[in-house]
Amino acid sequence: MDPILVGKAVTTADSGQVFLQPHYGNRHGLVAGATGTGKTVTLMTLAEGFSRLGVPVFLADVKGDVAGLAVAGTLNDKLQARIDEIGVDGYAPQGSPVIFWDLFGKLGHPVRTTVSEMGPTLLSRVLELNDTQSGVLDIVFKLADDRGLLLLDLEDLRALLGLVAAERKDISTSYGLVSTQSVGAIQRALLRLEQEGGEMFFGEPALELVDLMRTHIDGRGMVNILAADQLIMKPRLYSSFLLWLLSELFENLPEVGDLDKPKLVFVFDEAHLLFDDAPPALQQRVEQVVRLIRSKGVGVYFCSQFPDDVPDNILGQLGNRVQHALRAFTPRDQKAVRTAAETFVPNPNLDVAEAISKLGTGEALVSTLQDKGVPMPVERTLIAPPRCRMGAITDAERAQLRAGSPVGHKYDTRVDRDSAAEMLAKKVETAAAQAEAPPARTRAQDEAEPTGFGQSVKDAVFGTKRRQGMLETMAKQTSRTVGNQIGRQILRGLLGGIFGGKQR
Repeated sequence: MDPILVGKAVTTADSGQVFLQPHYGNRHGLVAGATGTGKTVTLMTLAEGFSRLGVPVFLADVKGDVAGLAVAGTLNDKLQARIDEIGVDGYAPQGSPVIFWDLFGKLGHPVRTTVSEMGPTLLSRVLELNDTQSGVLDIVFKLADDRGLLLLDLEDLRALLGLVAAERKDISTSYGLVSTQSVGAIQRALLRLEQEGGEMFFGEPALELVDLMRTHIDGRGMVNILAADQLIMKPRLYSSFLLWLLSELFENLPEVGDLDKPKLVFVFDEAHLLFDDAPPALQQRVEQVVRLIRSKGVGVYFCSQFPDDVPDNILGQLGNRVQHALRAFTPRDQKAVRTAAETFVPNPNLDVAEAISKLGTGEALVSTLQDKGVPMPVERTLIAPPRCRMGAITDAERAQLRAGSPVGHKYDTRVDRDSAAEMLAKKVETAAAQAEAPPARTRAQDEAEPTGFGQSVKDAVFGTKRRQGMLETMAKQTSRTVGNQIGRQILRGLLGGIFGGKQR
């Protein structure tokens, strides 16, 4: 299987081409460098290379230019000169097979998951909850499981929070303390998320991983591009979504060991957003996923400005490195340059720390895994140009590509089936109807109730609501005229005679 051409090494006069070996593509990687140094072009080159090998790719389009992967580029003199200098064989402008996705459903097919699948930990991060509020959210999810209530969208979660507030005392006794302040804080966080459009992410049909791992009819892997130009303005939602997706791949894909090529390449752009303010438990989760997902056939490639944006325990697992220029203007920059230099296998012909600050646009320091998984000494490299357009596409081009998508019929129409919100609403309606209905009569009551002639006699004797009966009339007359013991005995005798009792 042909390797992916990354570029041509220019460290020495006799340096050759630099390749990324497909069977080490699942050993993860890092693309770093300052803004404007060519990181996006490098990602596009790698995405095209994996796609030509039949490997599906998932990556976010933060600036809008990654969408150019879908359209063939334009050959010009400058580009031809670089192709000749690097020695790219069989170069021809070509677009890759692409599927566009968008959490907000505007620039691509909607990407959805259910509240249950997201889980309380990541959802707490999206909602920016503190530890106490996160604990209440854990209780909400546990209550939903125990009562068989489906949490599909934010409306379901809001309905369940209302139930928790109404039954707070009983729930606090059974599950742990729940305060009205915490419930209110979660509800306000949900409102903010909805106002930012986050409710579009939760619901059905939920994304199926198999649709990210498609291949085109010509054998190339589909390139899945997530529109993130607006999403990146909500960094917690962006990073939590990508982490959720990575976790879903880890939990659902089978173990496959080392393959000739990855089953999927997952690019995590703006990786620093994942680790900024992340609690230790979340960082440990990321480390575990990155370490173990390799055996599932998934290669993870982080992209960020500085290599130290990625924690050391994760950075050490990234075998394929591409470092673009860093400008050492500040102490932070100088530290990043030293960190980058220390992470490469030394090359006696190259001063890495000095070279990092002198790299031009489209140049990078590259080290990839070679035979037996040993990283090659770092080389100063001219990055090979992609075959696609290195820029944005038009709205008409995007619409045409979406119209021919193999998954549009599956995800473009939202489905709203009965879940927690509907189930709880039905319970409330049923309880209200039962409260308004008259109490049910027993069979004994029905049999004892006289009808017809019997009812007429009863009304005459006992009266109705509108007129007095014979008994009431006699009682009043007797009580007025009889004031002594003999009169009371006569009255009791009358009552006893009417009801069949014994006369005194």
